[in-house]
Amino acid sequence: MKILLIRHGDPDYEHDTLTEKGRREAELLAKRASSLAMGSCYQSPLGRAMDTAQPCLKATGKDAEVLEWLQEFPAQLDLNKDPELSRAYPGAKMADGKYLIRNVWDMAPGYWTEHEEYMDRREWRNSKVAECSDMEVVYDRVIREFDAFLAEHGYVRERNHYRVEKESTETVTFFCHFAISCVLLSHLWNVSPFVLWHGLVLAPTSVTEVVTEEREQGIAYFRGTKVGDISHLYAGGEEPAFAARFCEVYSNEDQRH
Repeated sequence: MKILLIRHGDPDYEHDTLTEKGRREAELLAKRASSLAMGSCYQSPLGRAMDTAQPCLKATGKDAEVLEWLQEFPAQLDLNKDPELSRAYPGAKMADGKYLIRNVWDMAPGYWTEHEEYMDRREWRNSKVAECSDMEVVYDRVIREFDAFLAEHGYVRERNHYRVEKESTETVTFFCHFAISCVLLSHLWNVSPFVLWHGLVLAPTSVTEVVTEEREQGIAYFRGTKVGDISHLYAGGEEPAFAARFCEVYSNEDQRH
């Protein structure tokens, strides 16, 4: 079985759609769509993911089913529960003297790398971020839905691998988002989601591919054959968008800090 995780194009977050650059990226991805052999397609309910999927679906004559759990990872963090945690999120916004609710990723490396619980696949659940957010509940709900999806396709989660109840050579494609892709990969690979959130950049319209290996009959594991592939952008002469990245050097004020 093969899973393709496709991130949405360069986002206009305010209007939950794509920028003009994002639309160019989506059109270039669509030129590659047939060769991707996308199989059954699924999409996040958010507009930017749907707008990315549409050119590919049109090019291939496919439809995509909306899966609610493919939306961008919706865990919410309340820094007011522990204001000391605000140093992990420089630039955290405030209103009326209180911190605004925010997402749980994009932590400063000077903080998360000094707290090893974020690097551990189990101990992140005991972290300060988990304590001050609904992350654990949301994570478990997402992976429960993901495992139910895989079970329908013949792969049943059994401890840290998948039991093969029915062999499959099909491909499924998820049009979704950066953080939720990292959550799904963290579950497949048995690692902390924080490691992937901070160790990977999946550029807009990038394609990540994982495939099953069944070296022992009845036992499958998913391995990545490509992560964050944007060759369709290079083929079309389009520079990758900077979304999901931060400044390479601190003195560069033109890049996100």
